[in-house]
Amino acid sequence: MERPVFRFAPSPTGRLHRGHAFSALTARRAADAAGGLFRLRIEDIDRVRCRPEFEAGILEDLAWLGLAWDGPVLRQSERGEAYAAALARLEGDGLAYRCFRTRREVAEAMTRAPHGEEPVFFGQRLAAGEEAARLDAGEAFAWRLDVRTAAARAGPLGFLETGAGPAGETGRRSVAPEAAGDIVLARKDIGVAYHLAVVVDDAFQGVTHVVRGCDLFGATSVQRLLQHLLGLPEPVYRHHRLLVGPDGKRYAKRDQAETLQAIRARGLSPDQLIAELELD
Repeated sequence: MERPVFRFAPSPTGRLHRGHAFSALTARRAADAAGGLFRLRIEDIDRVRCRPEFEAGILEDLAWLGLAWDGPVLRQSERGEAYAAALARLEGDGLAYRCFRTRREVAEAMTRAPHGEEPVFFGQRLAAGEEAARLDAGEAFAWRLDVRTAAARAGPLGFLETGAGPAGETGRRSVAPEAAGDIVLARKDIGVAYHLAVVVDDAFQGVTHVVRGCDLFGATSVQRLLQHLLGLPEPVYRHHRLLVGPDGKRYAKRDQAETLQAIRARGLSPDQLIAELELD
């Protein structure tokens, strides 16, 4: 029997904080408990915000926590050909289209999807002549997934949740990918987008168990759809609680949460931090 494979996949857009430590340690401990492997992936597809010094900081922080990983580090910046092949397959199957709308036009066209909590965007493929003219004019576009056509073609899908979603969702769950709208698959300024990259890379790394924060629970539906469309394996999911600070807000880079680097500098030991995190 093959060993289960878990992973931690941070983005080098800043230094790690307590929330990252909680997620990484939770995944590592789950891998150890299952006799599995623990992979590290650097999700550096954001060409503007990702920096080499932040990647170096991630490796430094994980070493300080005593976290080792199995096999080489996978970097998304080196995976362009795999993403292009996946996009080409979706396009060839009639499930991806070029969307020329600006961000403002997309925002103005948003509508509420069935089972969705937030307004989302549904577009449509342009007639061949209009699309060719806009390409010839050099207009920018994004590749989007025709989610309604894709969901109809796929039929009912689900996933096994061994943790809990934001409302305590657990067990075998049905997916509702339409709630995400026509997600971006790729765009000139970012290259491949998150949803496509993550399912391609999880399959490439042999990931059998995805452990991550429950803020990503909603992303599972459209990722399960992409896995099905691309013929990729279905992982088991475990979403965990999010850590919050004294202000009641979850730790986040954008809110300048205290970094592990800063925690280390003020003399806290790894064991003290791990005890403070109260891992599940």
